[in-house]
Amino acid sequence: MKNIIEVKNLTKKYKNLKAIDDLSFEVREGEILGLLGPNGSGKSTTINCILSLLNYSGGEIKIFGKKMNVDSYDIKRDIGVVFQDVAVFEELTVYDNIEYFCGLYIKEKDVRKKYIEEAIELVGLKDFIKFYPKQLSGGLLRRLNIACGIAHKPKIIFLDEPTVAVDPQSRNNILDGIKVLRENGATIVYTTHYMEEVEILCDRVIILDKGKIIASGTTDELKKLANIEEKVSVEVMDLDPKYIKEIENRKHVEEVVYQSPVLMITYRKGKNNLVELMEYLKEQKINYSRIFSERPTLNDVFLELTGKELRD
Repeated sequence: MKNIIEVKNLTKKYKNLKAIDDLSFEVREGEILGLLGPNGSGKSTTINCILSLLNYSGGEIKIFGKKMNVDSYDIKRDIGVVFQDVAVFEELTVYDNIEYFCGLYIKEKDVRKKYIEEAIELVGLKDFIKFYPKQLSGGLLRRLNIACGIAHKPKIIFLDEPTVAVDPQSRNNILDGIKVLRENGATIVYTTHYMEEVEILCDRVIILDKGKIIASGTTDELKKLANIEEKVSVEVMDLDPKYIKEIENRKHVEEVVYQSPVLMITYRKGKNNLVELMEYLKEQKINYSRIFSERPTLNDVFLELTGKELRD
């Protein structure tokens, strides 16, 4: 796949603060790239620099092989942007809002009508086209926001937290729509605080912190960066502290946390941790109701690499 976006040595300074520090990466044609990081990591600044909404101190940005500038209107017409803050006209209906934003790029009436109808279908707003924004739920309003940003069929789409604070139905609708956009050839840069969305959608992930890339790769590649190998949870009532101490001293154990009735054991490495733990519980005649094992999550990788929860 060829590179659609190329960012080379991007630097953005605010007086003595480097919001972006010599950042280089590419976005490949037809992929969904997850751009992740705790608040203040530089995600929004990076996107705004790519879109030429911010001047930057150094580096170069190319889109479709051309240098991106403030007046690169030929490039900008092929870009769709859906920011986290909903930006629609309260005095216009759902249909008229989408028509207005689509009309900024598509002048032919027949083509514009077709694009509007397809955008409405994509986000599931067919039954709400005559509604005004104030009549929509939060989830429907976000769907409208997305439709306004993608109705002109851009080749590149920036989606910033598109599912924040929406109901499960709208969230699933939005995620399904994003998959369709990619299937139809769009290249997507996606930011979110929901790790399960990253697992479902993203082909690659870049983790930013303090304006630098601290990790990148597929979700499986990132999980391999975690120093922990396995987490085991056991439901056990009134566990004697002496057993907790003995488990802490067992081979490969990184951490033990007991919040009755859940005992959580984190292992650094090892392949038979679960079996060995079950044998230990049996030997000590400790009764438990449920036990299960899970591999490291993307959030675990975050904690190790940034020392922060993603929502910090």
